[in-house]
Amino acid sequence: MNSAHSQWFEASIAQLNDLQNLRVWSIIVSLFGDLAQRPGDQISGTTLTRIITPMGIKPEAIRVALHRLRKDGWIESERSGRASVHYLTGFGRSQSAAVTPRIYARNPQVPESWHLLVAEEGNGQGSGRSSGQGNGPDRGQNALEEALLLPQYISINRSTALGHGTVPTGLDDLFVAVVSDLDAPRWLQARLFPDDLVQACQLLLAALRTIAPPADISAVQIATLRTLIVHHWRRIALRHPDLPDRFHPTDWSGETCRALVFDLLDRLPKPTLEALDQSPPTP
Repeated sequence: MNSAHSQWFEASIAQLNDLQNLRVWSIIVSLFGDLAQRPGDQISGTTLTRIITPMGIKPEAIRVALHRLRKDGWIESERSGRASVHYLTGFGRSQSAAVTPRIYARNPQVPESWHLLVAEEGNGQGSGRSSGQGNGPDRGQNALEEALLLPQYISINRSTALGHGTVPTGLDDLFVAVVSDLDAPRWLQARLFPDDLVQACQLLLAALRTIAPPADISAVQIATLRTLIVHHWRRIALRHPDLPDRFHPTDWSGETCRALVFDLLDRLPKPTLEALDQSPPTP
């Protein structure tokens, strides 16, 4: 790679690195989710280091992050000859697979069927006739919290959630209202798309607009750029719900950012694991 391409690569990495402090373990999760999510996929320690160190992350930090991910059940490591290889556990693959549709949705389908769940406001003490049945108001709060673990629900406030699709069974402690039309006042737009999320999306969009990949960068450099792009987009995509446009605040740039993310990923096609292992070292 010539010096002009080297400068372009370093400048692109710097633009993406400036967006936020990088948590190394989270970078590794993004990397495996993008490049090595299938059963049997393995990445050598050498290749992993070559992908991540251009981000300004030291090998020592990578080792610490891998230790944490092994402890948390995400990653397994084993020796292969004189080297180490790393791969997602069954748990790690299932967790990655669960969020992949949200991260990689180019044209997300906005649901048409919606409902509200409303819990009685509780104070932990129970009240009236409900108090004899397991702290009545708290039962509703617990049921709401359990519903919010499901991907189709969005918290509006402590006692209300918005969901789409079929209403689950077992919600006897909640008020359920099926709605066919939705409109969002500004306060709700601000709650669903808070300022820090809006700003993160604007900053990512500005950084992505500076990246124009040349044709002949190496497989490892493609992997480095893809990992950073996917990582930053993942942090946005998993926070903002797929809602009708009328729920978006006027300064929301999410769909413009989404289009640019996938334009760049198309121009930086996913390298095979074999190509990564065979890619020549960066000068």
